[in-house]
Amino acid sequence: MIDSVNVLLDEHAEIQTQLSDPAVHADAARAKKLNRRYAELSQIKAAHEGLLAMQEDLVAARELAKEDDAFAAEVTSLEESLPAAQERLRRLLIPRDPDDGRDVIMEIKAGEGGAESALFAADLLRMYLHYAESKGWKTEILDRTESDLGGYKDVQIAIKGNSPDPAQGVWAHLKYEGGVHRVQRVPATESQGRIHTSAAGVLVFPEVDEPEEVEISQNDLKIDVYRSSGPGGQSVNTTDSAVRITHLPTGIVVSMQNEKSQLQNREAGMRVLRARILAKQQEDAAAEASAARKTQIRTVDRSERIRTYNFPENRIADHRTGYKSYNLDQVMDGALAPVVESCIAADEESRLAALSE
Repeated sequence: MIDSVNVLLDEHAEIQTQLSDPAVHADAARAKKLNRRYAELSQIKAAHEGLLAMQEDLVAARELAKEDDAFAAEVTSLEESLPAAQERLRRLLIPRDPDDGRDVIMEIKAGEGGAESALFAADLLRMYLHYAESKGWKTEILDRTESDLGGYKDVQIAIKGNSPDPAQGVWAHLKYEGGVHRVQRVPATESQGRIHTSAAGVLVFPEVDEPEEVEISQNDLKIDVYRSSGPGGQSVNTTDSAVRITHLPTGIVVSMQNEKSQLQNREAGMRVLRARILAKQQEDAAAEASAARKTQIRTVDRSERIRTYNFPENRIADHRTGYKSYNLDQVMDGALAPVVESCIAADEESRLAALSE
């Protein structure tokens, strides 16, 4: 472990030198990446220095305890605290997802269950917006397709973080949300009071920091414009402001109609397209490195049923980590942190297990 720490401390000093160079800050994307890595390594440096100080204090306390029994209690206290400090450093040395510090683009889609699924998609959107607000993150609705009853058939949002520390990044917390979310409740459309089961899908993509990070040739794009439509398909705009962008090499299609300006819809569409292309590139790489893929909670299979929201029992259950609680009403109001933390903890445990193999 000492050798690993020394290598990282050298990297910390090197990045500190780079960040003192004004020329580095002329490249916003590079500066952002260096600041993320510096924040991550600074935690390791602080934990390492804290551990060394504790070990030195323990040695000194043991020497003093030989002459003065009053120091015996300090020796016991330090001996009890030492394993926790060692474990903290060990966990910080777990290789971190390089995208943890990124902002995200999230898409929530109605699935099985028709109108009830669309209403649940709206509930999930509200939950994520409130959770983001509790973290101090900024949110922006990029596009939405409303259902007849006020839900959402499809809604896309951008979520921007507020910390250079990757451990506090938006992707670090929301990457586990991708998958199928199942709801069990009495729908607003149910007259007999029967409980129905429906589902909504959530996709989460790390957002590209700078457009140049993902190269897209204009020759690879097919762009169509059309009139925006609302619930039931009625036209909500008299101009062709809606935009559909098709990336021919990958077949990825992005549609935007939230803004009244064709230019704004095109810019929002390109943001989503870059994020999806980046995600596809990463998933292709992960597929080739299947061993590394096994250590992650988040899977590429977006059809995975990850969570159940049972309203009659006020229960939420995460099927990957075994987390279960009976405060669903609070979770739907944005108190999602314990659920997310259970995913982070399970991911860390699997990474630690992989390191020890």
